Amino acid sequence: MKHESANTRKMLERVPTEKNDWKPHEKSMKIGRLASHIAEIPTWITMMVTSNELDLVNMPAKPFVAESSEELLSVFDQKLEEAVTALGGATDEYLQTNWILRRGEHVIYDMPRAAFLRSLGYSHLYHHRGQLSVYLRLLDIPVPGMYGPTADDVK
Repeated sequence: MKHESANTRKMLERVPTEKNDWKPHEKSMKIGRLASHIAEIPTWITMMVTSNELDLVNMPAKPFVAESSEELLSVFDQKLEEAVTALGGATDEYLQTNWILRRGEHVIYDMPRAAFLRSLGYSHLYHHRGQLSVYLRLLDIPVPGMYGPTADDVK
């Protein structure tokens, strides 16, 4: 998680928060919301380790959108630290116990925490980080390498 988060942070550092309302398509999320969502994803990891369920009915009506790069990175760093701490205290046995995602009485998922960590934690983060790389490319902002150089690194 620490290794991948360094890559995520490199991506978040490039987000032009002055263009928070920009989106590549009418059906797309705005870049400010996408980046802020990525910054908050470690919260899901902490929740999966420290609680038994999440009821989506209780989610805030207005999603968080960072107003500056400093705020975006600060939220990401804080949420990451909390997630690393929570994971550090979890045993393999505990991670095999179930966690529930629901919307009111409707149970969406009920499965081992480890499976949730993979899907709603890590894979969710990578998916949105990939989206953000496309947004940066479309805005002609150099895309940082994640697992090697990008076209922006090649001279």
